[in-house]
Amino acid sequence: MLRWTLIFLVIAIIAAVFGFFGIAASAAYIAKILFFIFVVLFILSLILGRRRVP
Repeated sequence: MLRWTLIFLVIAIIAAVFGFFGIAASAAYIAKILFFIFVVLFILSLILGRRRVP
């Protein structure tokens, strides 16, 4: 999921350089959503993934 975030971020940067600000804003918004989903899933996996070893 982090890979998709980086891909959309690169698309946003390239689109902004070439002047496609609508596409750049959309790609940056998608990248931001994917990043926050990644962070939430990462924190959940850290919390729920702990196993007690007897």
